Amino acid sequence: MIGAGLIAQVMHLHYLRELADRFEISAICDIAPENAAASAERYGVAKVCTDWRDLLREPIDAILVLTAGSHAPMAIEAARAGVHVLVEKPMCFSTREGAAMVDAAERANVTLMVAYNKRHDPAYVRFQDEAAAMSDARFLRVTTLESPIQPYVSHYPLAPIGRPPPAELERLRAETAASITAAIGAADEFHRKAYHAVLLDTLVHEINAVRGLLGEPDRLDYVDLREGSLTAMLRFGDLPVAIHWIDLPGIARYKMEFALYSPDRRVTLSFPSPFLRSEPTILEIETGVAGSAESGVSHQITSYESGFKRELIAFHDCVVNGTPPLTSGADALRDIALCQAIIESHRTGRPIDHPTESA
Repeated sequence: MIGAGLIAQVMHLHYLRELADRFEISAICDIAPENAAASAERYGVAKVCTDWRDLLREPIDAILVLTAGSHAPMAIEAARAGVHVLVEKPMCFSTREGAAMVDAAERANVTLMVAYNKRHDPAYVRFQDEAAAMSDARFLRVTTLESPIQPYVSHYPLAPIGRPPPAELERLRAETAASITAAIGAADEFHRKAYHAVLLDTLVHEINAVRGLLGEPDRLDYVDLREGSLTAMLRFGDLPVAIHWIDLPGIARYKMEFALYSPDRRVTLSFPSPFLRSEPTILEIETGVAGSAESGVSHQITSYESGFKRELIAFHDCVVNGTPPLTSGADALRDIALCQAIIESHRTGRPIDHPTESA
């Protein structure tokens, strides 16, 4: 495991221990040594290090890359060493980096999977089925109300998360800046921040989930980008799709909704905070009888099983049985392409046809 920060402690280490019949954690790496040491002690891991290259000298089958920043260098070198790779989102910062990751994995014949946990949520799978069965769908709305993380994680017994040494922090910042420039060019600070903090760190989940539902967009029509909010309008064939992200730091109540509408059926998928274990995703189905006041609403829980746990099970299946990953590197590369296109569309004020094709 590379990276022992918040998502590693809240989700991945917890579920890896539950899946001890499939996984053995042999080493933990973090550039802040106290982070690796604390998690290694808690989970009984013998080896810790601060340089991820040291892990590739160990007799390991796979790595989980859970760090901030681009995951490209680690994924590429791991693939060249014959090691399978699961990377947290975003997979990288530019399509150029992503293409190199995909190429390295294909050449080495190893799995490269991106950790989009929502794609493995049982309720999302139900939503896919409902969408496929819906006739005359007229609009898809995706709305995320961002909220503070701390209220959702303070009840977990987490080790304090240390900061990297100053020199390492500066190196990482420089690498990140270079990767963002490679992705969106000489953009101003407003667009650079939106690309990194909003699109890659947050909305890439929603973008991937929309693509998992509808395939590739035919057109990016319009982007509205402001401090604290982003709206992207896309078209998938004749179906318009609105993706909204709004930062609301004064309310500790996270919301993410996917709502698909047809004349006689409305289906809404409501995700809980991604930092809550086993909190169910709710599927709401509204129906009615044309020409009458008769209508009904059904609130359904599909499962309490975690999407994080299910994606780890899926990764194990890919490595052991050669099953193609649902969220492969090649698939996730299209999410990066769409993020780049959103910034380009806003900067130029022009729509973009087939915005994921550059992947």
